[in-house]
Amino acid sequence: MSKRKPYPSIERILETVKVKLGEEPKLFEMFKNCYTNTLDTTVKSMPDGTTYVITGDIPAMWLRDSAAQLRPYLFAAKEDPAIADILVGLSKRQFRYIQIDPYANAFNEQNNGNCWEADDTKRNGWVWERKYEVDSLCYPLQFAYLIWKNTGRTEHFDENFIAGTEKIIEVFRREQYHEENSLYYFRRRNTYFTDTLSREGKGALVKSGIGMTWSGFRPSDDACTYGYLVPANMFAVVVLKYAEEIAEEIFRDEGLKEYAKALRLEIYEGIETYGVTKTEEFGEIYAYEADGYGQYHLMDDANVPSLLSINYLGYRGKKRETAENTRRFILSEANPCYYRGEKAAGIGSTHTPSRYIWPIALAMEGLTAETKEEKLDILKILARTDAETSLMHESFHADADTDYTREWFSWANAMFSELVLDYCGFHLNCGDMNNVH
Repeated sequence: MSKRKPYPSIERILETVKVKLGEEPKLFEMFKNCYTNTLDTTVKSMPDGTTYVITGDIPAMWLRDSAAQLRPYLFAAKEDPAIADILVGLSKRQFRYIQIDPYANAFNEQNNGNCWEADDTKRNGWVWERKYEVDSLCYPLQFAYLIWKNTGRTEHFDENFIAGTEKIIEVFRREQYHEENSLYYFRRRNTYFTDTLSREGKGALVKSGIGMTWSGFRPSDDACTYGYLVPANMFAVVVLKYAEEIAEEIFRDEGLKEYAKALRLEIYEGIETYGVTKTEEFGEIYAYEADGYGQYHLMDDANVPSLLSINYLGYRGKKRETAENTRRFILSEANPCYYRGEKAAGIGSTHTPSRYIWPIALAMEGLTAETKEEKLDILKILARTDAETSLMHESFHADADTDYTREWFSWANAMFSELVLDYCGFHLNCGDMNNVH
């Protein structure tokens, strides 16, 4: 690990957390490692004033991961202009990438043609991977909004932001009618079925015009079984509200505000009409995916946005009990991705082997828990399943934490850090989410 540049604001946060975790010294050491790891290993300030953030052990920048990786630094950026500069720089680069290709999920540092695979899809030299995921367009809007609300900085709200936001709305609108209007396709040869789209790259058939917007892939980068990914649509509802507020207060642009609002209300009604189903054991719950024809995929995945993250994202449905029932379902073995073992119980992913639990999901369980006691319990689980590395892995076996995937995972480090900060009383200004609809 490279020598860390001293940031006074981060040192103050470390001092505060050390005091608050006084009786949990291992938790503090893990927090110190995880919280400083992203700045040490993944962040590169570019000559043009933007920031490039690799996902970890892969030399590419994911729109989703980069925002999640730097989110915990919003606390330090409130009083540290140098860190705020890094965050603003990331936001600017994200919106430039969106204009290059809004269907891509990961990008290169330069126009160099590097890629994960030479996939059959529309390609250019900037794109590392072109798996279209609704959340990849949600995260940059959320991150830009959080920078503004928590630091007061607004220079990232420039012409690229407006153009990028308009493109996001345009894509979401087009993908409400994926079958008729979309030109997007993705085929990866000689691979697992979860790594490519069916029907010659078009994806499974969905019903058009139901309000929700189509996604080819999940935030795990696995293909959707059904194209309407409900938690991703929930995230879209929240960030479109953010876009409305930015349009009104920063740009005084009534047209952009109304453009975002109309789409937000359509997606919301689509979720509440076509994303909900009844179960015998849990009552009415949100599906993970739906096709609009009456088919549902009942599960939850570890990656965010997830059904577990509903409250974290700020989504508020029409019936509170639907979200409560959903949480009971996904935190039970009725969820095919929920595993209980000797070391832990939690949500995993089809992206990793069976019975592998993701620290990201455990951290999200803690972030959405109602009591400090529950949060601390989750932190202790994370502390004792690190395989003595003092960093978060992508996943670990429910019965043996020494069996894990990825030596360290920057997104998971960030989620663990955010849970520690939440437990210690640090909270972000995420706007008024009680009035999203």
